[in-house]
Amino acid sequence: MKNKLLRLFKNKNFLFSLLFVLIAAISIVLIIWMSQDFSLGEFFTYIKTASPEWIIASVLSMVLFIVFEGLALTVICRGFGYKTKISGGFIYSAADIYFSAVTPSATGGQPASAYFMVKDGISGVMTTAALLLNLFLYTVSVLAIGIICFIFKFDIFLSYGLTPKIFIIAGFICQLVLALFLFMLLINRKLLHRICRSFIHILCKIRIFKNEDERQQRLDAYMDSYRKSIKIIIRHKKVIWLAFLMNLLQRSAQIAVSVFVYMATIGSSLSDAVTVWFLQAYTVLGANTVPVPGGVGIYDYITINGFCSIMTKAQAVHLDLLARSLSFYFCIFICGFSILIRYIWLRKKSHKAKIRNDK
Repeated sequence: MKNKLLRLFKNKNFLFSLLFVLIAAISIVLIIWMSQDFSLGEFFTYIKTASPEWIIASVLSMVLFIVFEGLALTVICRGFGYKTKISGGFIYSAADIYFSAVTPSATGGQPASAYFMVKDGISGVMTTAALLLNLFLYTVSVLAIGIICFIFKFDIFLSYGLTPKIFIIAGFICQLVLALFLFMLLINRKLLHRICRSFIHILCKIRIFKNEDERQQRLDAYMDSYRKSIKIIIRHKKVIWLAFLMNLLQRSAQIAVSVFVYMATIGSSLSDAVTVWFLQAYTVLGANTVPVPGGVGIYDYITINGFCSIMTKAQAVHLDLLARSLSFYFCIFICGFSILIRYIWLRKKSHKAKIRNDK
């Protein structure tokens, strides 16, 4: 597993970077395509007239999006008995966000987080349990925000067109199914065991893995340790609730980026800001319909459709483009830069340790 994770960083960096650039280009083209009257000059004017204070607030909110996931993972790891630093949690979060954004179907996030967690001395079993629990809490937090939206601002949902409504409902159902599935994996060790055994059997059949019997035996021992790990964390209900709160704040912080950008440009009242927050919350639900990096296309379509209910289409496109640049692209840049620095530091540390051992 470690060798595969290492190859993730060594051999696929170029492909990941190329994919990210492609995703960014597609997203921007889609946004511009949604407004045939889009003018690059007007967009730059839109940015120049933005309030610096609110833009700074939006950037800080984006950083908190990374920080809160890191705090959730830190809380969970400490619940398992590890003295995880907040800075370490930040790197785990950055790795998850970056590789989820640049890998197909957002599949690379958790393996990348696992790489840094194992490097920090957290066992593979504990790492698996921590990431699975955090993914469950992350999914539940999205559902919680969706329920809040439906209860308190159902009129906003009714303001959407038919297609965005379908995406939003489908997104809520997808998250509900995923949450139930993850919950079953957490409490039903036998289910997870059977799934893993099936994957190993298939991978051995297509000759990606060898020595099936040996791998199945290792899996059996691994699952025994996994069961013990889950029992440890379930006893710490405060840890679970605190980690859930961190995930809830993480999603709220990401949504708030658009609110601050709105207040920096065309916002005029607190009630308008609240409306934008709920519009973006609905977008988060709808964007989870299809597991594509960053919800490219769907996210922007729902966002602009919703914003058009309270502003002109040109303003909606400008707001989406600027907020998206901060909450997604700039966020990915910060995450990528952070894990690059951490990876270089780990490589140097490993090299120095090798030199000491050779002596």
